[in-house]
Parts: sequence; structure tokens; C-alpha cells
Amino acid sequence: MITSFKRIVVLLCITTLLAIVGMGCNTAHGFGKDVSNAGEGIQNGTK
Repeated sequence: MITSFKRIVVLLCITTLLAIVGMGCNTAHGFGKDVSNAGEGIQNGTK
């Protein structure tokens, strides 16, 4: 019984870690788009 409980806890920890990493990648990708759009706005403003 203890073994199955430990297995469930480990799987939950791994799943949580993967979810956090996945969200971090999406956030970094969105931040890159925001910076790119800001740079384009500055370039267009100087023309």
C-alpha cells in the first residue's frame, strides 16, 4: 500500500513539474512576441 501511494505522489510531482515547465515556455514565447511588437512600433514611429 505504501508503494502505490509513493508511486502516485511521484507521478503527481512529475506531472506538476511538466505543467510548470510548459507554462513557462508559453510565457517566454508570448514575451518574445510582445518585445518584437514593441520594436516594430518604435521603428514605425521613427519613419
